[in-house]
Amino acid sequence: MYILDKNIKLPEDPETIIWKYLDLSKFVDLLLYQKLFMSRSDKFEDQYEGTFSEPTYEEIKKLAVDNPNFLDFYKTRRKNVVISSWHINEYESFAMWQIFTQKNEGLAIQSTLGRLQKALAKDTEFEQFIGEVNYIDYKKEYIPFENEFFPFLFKRKSFQYEREIRVITDVTKHHLEIDNGLKIDVTIEDLIEKIYIHPKSENWYKKLVIDLICRLGFDFTTEKSDLESDILI
Repeated sequence: MYILDKNIKLPEDPETIIWKYLDLSKFVDLLLYQKLFMSRSDKFEDQYEGTFSEPTYEEIKKLAVDNPNFLDFYKTRRKNVVISSWHINEYESFAMWQIFTQKNEGLAIQSTLGRLQKALAKDTEFEQFIGEVNYIDYKKEYIPFENEFFPFLFKRKSFQYEREIRVITDVTKHHLEIDNGLKIDVTIEDLIEKIYIHPKSENWYKKLVIDLICRLGFDFTTEKSDLESDILI
C-alpha cells in the first residue's frame, strides 16, 4: 500500500506525467502477473546507491564512535530496500529510449503520479513510499539522515538527466532473503494510461505488442512515438 510521507519531496500535481521504459519481456511479465518489479537497491549500476555524500558520511562517523552499529545499519539496509524507478517528463525522452531499450525494440509506459499512487493501493503486504530524487554534489553537499529513506532519494548531479521518481519499499521487518528484487501487486488498469512502442521498431514488432496486449485482455491506448513522426519539408 502507498504511504504518504510529508518529509519526502514529491510533485504536488497528481497529473504529473511519468514514464517507465522497458523491454518486451519485462512488459509481458508486468501484464501477465500484474506485479511491479522492484530492484534491490545495491544491485543498481550506480555504486553510490543508498550511500551518503562526503559531508554527511563524516557526520555519521562521529555519531558511530559510541555506536558502531549505527553505520552498519546503513550498510546492510541496502539489501532490504527495493526500488522501482520512473522518469518525470511531459514528453518522450530520446535518452531514455537509448539507455533502457536495445535493438530498436522496447516500450514506454506513460502514467501519472496519481495513477501510480492508486495502482499501489492493491498491495496490502508491503508499504510503499514515493519520492522525487534530488541531484547534488556528493563532495560538497549534505544529505540529511533524519528520514531513513533519504540515502535512496539523493544521487550525484551526473544523473540529473534521469529526472527520477522512485517507489521505495523496505522489507526489513518481513525478514526476507531478496535475490535481485521483489514483485508487488499493482492494478494494471490504474497504472498504465498509454503505451508507446519504440520509435525505430519494425511493423511486425508493433503488431506483436498490440496483439499481446489484446490477448492478455487489456485495451490500453497505443500511441505512435513522437520521435517516429514524418519529416515535413
